[in-house]
Amino acid sequence: MKLTFITCAVISALALTACNDNESTTSVENPNKQTVVNSANTKSQSQAQSQENISALYTQATQTIFKQRALDATMYGLSNEDVGKAFADQLIDFSPNSEAKLRQQLTTLSKKISDYKLIEATSREIDNQQVMAGITQYFAGHKDFSIGYIDTWMGLSPFIVNQINGPLIDIPRIMQNDQPITTKQEALNYITRLGKFDQLIASIEEKLVFDTEQNWLPPKSTVTGALHYLKGFTSAKPTEHVFVTNFIDKIAKIPSLSKQQKKQLTAQVIEQVTKVVYPAYQSITKATEQLLVKARSEAGIWAQPNGEAYYQEAIRQLGDSSLNADEIHQVGLNEVKRISDEMNTILVNEGYKEGTVGARMVMLNEEERFLYEDSKAGREQLLSDLNGYIDEITEKMAPAFKTKPSYQVEVRSFPVEIQDGAPGGQYTSPSIDGSKPGIYWINLRDIKANPKFSLKTLTYHEATPGHHWQISLNMDQASLPFLRRIAPYNAYAEGWALYSEKVASELGLYEDDPFGNLGRLQAELYRAVRLVVDTGMHHKRWTREQAITYMSKKTGTAESDVVAEIERYITWPGQALGYKLGMLKILSLREQAKAELGDKFELSAFHDAVLLGGAVPMVVLERNVNQWVKSYN
Repeated sequence: MKLTFITCAVISALALTACNDNESTTSVENPNKQTVVNSANTKSQSQAQSQENISALYTQATQTIFKQRALDATMYGLSNEDVGKAFADQLIDFSPNSEAKLRQQLTTLSKKISDYKLIEATSREIDNQQVMAGITQYFAGHKDFSIGYIDTWMGLSPFIVNQINGPLIDIPRIMQNDQPITTKQEALNYITRLGKFDQLIASIEEKLVFDTEQNWLPPKSTVTGALHYLKGFTSAKPTEHVFVTNFIDKIAKIPSLSKQQKKQLTAQVIEQVTKVVYPAYQSITKATEQLLVKARSEAGIWAQPNGEAYYQEAIRQLGDSSLNADEIHQVGLNEVKRISDEMNTILVNEGYKEGTVGARMVMLNEEERFLYEDSKAGREQLLSDLNGYIDEITEKMAPAFKTKPSYQVEVRSFPVEIQDGAPGGQYTSPSIDGSKPGIYWINLRDIKANPKFSLKTLTYHEATPGHHWQISLNMDQASLPFLRRIAPYNAYAEGWALYSEKVASELGLYEDDPFGNLGRLQAELYRAVRLVVDTGMHHKRWTREQAITYMSKKTGTAESDVVAEIERYITWPGQALGYKLGMLKILSLREQAKAELGDKFELSAFHDAVLLGGAVPMVVLERNVNQWVKSYN
């Protein structure tokens, strides 16, 4: 949009010059006029050329990533033109050489973007440059760590084989949920991808060996969880595997295919699953079993080579903070106390007076009135209630939010084969063209882990006005470089989602619902506890069991949820810090804006100031909010 506008301005100026040339008397009367116009034209052309050149670097960065991450391109619904090559039947090479090449290319691009000299840039162009330089470096990882793999959500992910993310989990899920199969060619693309799983997994095994040789060994809980998933992935008969059943469901909706064609295509899928996919997964399962023998008993990243430096980098990237681990630990302890005191007040008022806050929350979690039936009908009712919560808050939040996203959101339960390692809730983005909605995933492995009093808050966090609202608005900003439209800044995104829970309370969504408000505070307490246990394990050298005990006692959350959460933090050092640190920063900026604007402060305008610039580092967010405040003067 900016480039088009500038180009039009240049054309208009040139047209004006031509008209003046025809007016000879004017030229004689003012001989300097043409010089001034030419100077203005040259300046405008320079600005346009400058923006065009740096935009080319942004496009190059996008294509560099997605040429190497074809499945992510599928997830976002990108075109061959967006990616710079055909990719719909491609998989990914995670071998050490391929990973090193990607990281080097992105590092080089980051420096080129950062060093580029803009000419009289607007604030949006300055933001673009700063954020794009940051994103490309984020995806390049840290120069001192060649371990792990580059993930388009969390940058450098330390363990390529684990229980919660990575290509072995993410690629099958993308193929099931995001890969379109609406034509015969798309069906053939799917089959071709299945036929390349041996190459994919061979590259993962190669990377696993490379990391192991550097003494980079995942904790036992990470490997044990990965094995549980891997064995489950090939436990069904090939004909009953989700790769097959999902394909059958999709081609059934293609009217142009005859029954015979559908039968032949299905036979090809079964053959690839039987002869390629299953043997490949059985091979990586064996490699992971061998890894279990070497896996570390220590939970924290500190036990890895140069692990303390890795954690400080994770704090900087995923927590977006200059605080050290000890300072973050203390922030967590302070917040745990504050929130626990608020919860205690409500519990006492409702007649729950004995025991710790955590113990009383455990009691609530056992009460039948707060539990869904442990059955198919109970789970269906739970999903129905989640949709109701989305409808309710969408109506009530209107006064506090000016700009609405164009993308839709859908509630789904996690597939059974991955639910044991998955979090309680999660959000995945819509496709860029809107053909696939944003998805709010809910984990139904343990119905007791989803008490009724907790689900409003989870919905506000994952869907509206949390992740779905923020991510969809970000994707709606078509004038931004594509990588900015999907920017995965952890503290911003998770901080916003946690902030959204508080906004829901401020909008009256918990009015006359003290137990729902307890659920909200319990969720916030959960995020405060994360600051304590994450720094506890990765810096203070807590054991896995210490962290589980602390979180269980403080929050009163179902044990199955706590264990899965702690093992998640073990696998993703630093990611859990973003929620509370990001929320505290957004709240701080809001209070600062209120103080400076007084009666002029408008919550909906503040939310636009935070959201419409897209996901950004906190230093950029602070600058944007300050500029918004100054615009009132």
